[in-house]
Amino acid sequence: MPFNKLHVPQDLPVETCHVINDLLHDSLVETCAVNPDDYFCLVSRHAADDMILHPTFLGNRDPAGTIIIEIALLAGRSDAQKEALFKDVRQRLDQIDFNPNNSIIFLIENQPIDWSFGPAGSVKSVLGL
Repeated sequence: MPFNKLHVPQDLPVETCHVINDLLHDSLVETCAVNPDDYFCLVSRHAADDMILHPTFLGNRDPAGTIIIEIALLAGRSDAQKEALFKDVRQRLDQIDFNPNNSIIFLIENQPIDWSFGPAGSVKSVLGL
């Protein structure tokens, strides 16, 4: 059950944001066994002055062109799956001619009790987990 947030520069085209989310979703399905129907994303646009990103921390990047990919998902993926996800997303970014060095990816893991999609309560209670 991932929920993706793309933090992007204000001028990144909408189409590019959609392509990035699509490739992110495909990568989550392939590397982390995410249900293909779990498809949720929020794009947050930021002015250049609002994205304060170090240009050389753990690699070189263009702060003005960097995106931040935030993924909230249910806990339980192995370190190997997470590493595969990071590698695969960066390869896919490169394939769409988006410099993968201009991406920061991080995961936030949680439990079924932390999700709710309607008045029936948490995913834990709805699914009887």
